[in-house]
Amino acid sequence: MGWISAYRPPTRPGELFVWQVAVSEKARGQGLGGRMLDALLGRPATHGVTALTTTVTPDNDASLAMFRSFARRREAPLERTPRFDQQIHFAGAHATEWQIRIGPFHTQPAGDARPAKPEISLS
Repeated sequence: MGWISAYRPPTRPGELFVWQVAVSEKARGQGLGGRMLDALLGRPATHGVTALTTTVTPDNDASLAMFRSFARRREAPLERTPRFDQQIHFAGAHATEWQIRIGPFHTQPAGDARPAKPEISLS
């Protein structure tokens, strides 16, 4: 129903760069993307990660909402700055990509003592 591609930059091991979050059309709007992020940060490979970064275009409301919700659950600040400019980097052919940085945060969401279950109900 969904997947995430992400990596820990070698020069910033406390950070997770999220390249893409994909959710099937059938599963959208049910919080699966956020639950996958929570589950990813519950894995041993992400031990020690205290910040998340990504890039998002300003018209991607679903991604922006997911990352804002993630920041709220982690009680972490969210900063947004231009990263790849529409004119400078894309010759006007693509909207500016904004970098989102969330952190520092705790490994588990606030008030949750266990990783989120990546279950979904399709009704």
